[in-house]
Amino acid sequence: MSSYLPDAVPPAEIRRALVTKLRHHGDVLLATPVFTALKRAAPQAAIDALVYLETAPLLAGHPAIDLVHVVDRDRGRRGTRARLGAEWQLLRALRERRYDLIVHLTEHPRGLVLAALLRPRWAVTRERATSDGALRRGIWRACFTHFYRQPKATPRHTVESNLDALRRIGIYPDTADRGLVLRPAAAAYAKADALLADAGAAAEGFVHVHPGSRWRFKCWPAASTAALLVRIAARGLPIVLTGAPDDAERALAADILARIPVASRAAIADLTGQLSLPELAAVASRARLFVGVDSAPMHIAAAMGTPVVALFGPSGEAQWGPWQVAHRVVASRAHPCRPCGIDGCGGGKVSDCLASLDVDTVVEACDALLADPAVGAAKRPRP
Repeated sequence: MSSYLPDAVPPAEIRRALVTKLRHHGDVLLATPVFTALKRAAPQAAIDALVYLETAPLLAGHPAIDLVHVVDRDRGRRGTRARLGAEWQLLRALRERRYDLIVHLTEHPRGLVLAALLRPRWAVTRERATSDGALRRGIWRACFTHFYRQPKATPRHTVESNLDALRRIGIYPDTADRGLVLRPAAAAYAKADALLADAGAAAEGFVHVHPGSRWRFKCWPAASTAALLVRIAARGLPIVLTGAPDDAERALAADILARIPVASRAAIADLTGQLSLPELAAVASRARLFVGVDSAPMHIAAAMGTPVVALFGPSGEAQWGPWQVAHRVVASRAHPCRPCGIDGCGGGKVSDCLASLDVDTVVEACDALLADPAVGAAKRPRP
């Protein structure tokens, strides 16, 4: 603890802590170092998580997490009675834990409600500002004891932004705390290996390509992805294509495969829609290289230690790039407006800066990583 931070939280006095990250899959994975750093500083503390139900598998097996609480958004859509019942059960479960510390890593209003109802000794969240730059006062100030700040004009990687919540309360992460943590169970590896075998794919050493994203404006065109797969196959490399089990990503994969000549199709094993998140991580761990857009699967591959070629459009690689893994980012230099953070040019769901990325440039990035002897040496051993 720093002697110059008068309102620092004494780690030895933390008995139970709750870390909330009510965001998407990639956001939750990028928050995993917070649990590691907090546990190192307060090894006696029980540390819990609160996330959306669909993201909970990403935290299974994290050695610093005692209990994962979930918000089931689908249950809430089934009616008022079901929603209220689920909320009451969740609140009871959280109250029983008697938290000393809440670390709220988003601006979700649920964090405010929990800080007010659970009454922890300490509660930290991101500083909120009004349009004139002054700190927004009122109920947030009344319910939280600490507010962490973010740079106003310079980008900061999301992992470090999350860790700033701990820095604000006097807990400073070590270098070893900063790694992403993702621990698929043995069953996930077994299922992934079985699916790879059934698809006639190589057991390992393949190029893993995940072209989709839940956000259409982050996707590279199907024609470009197909051309990339043909170029990879021409190098004699096996390919595993993956995608989420939803209609949009299934359609994208089908469109890509329909553009592949018969001579190249034999090199591609399609596992689109067949993998859970832990199984996707297991597949990524077997790969020699991952290629994809800014998405949760890209972060999953990085967490598994697999070299990454990441295609970026309107989102910023400084905040969302592959973390602590060998990688190449491919982004347009011809669009000074990026990263704009807009859902496609003009909000039209198609991002010119991404759609215009040249296949040759992506192939060159893949070749550079595949040819780097340090990359192969740094790859995690096969579980």
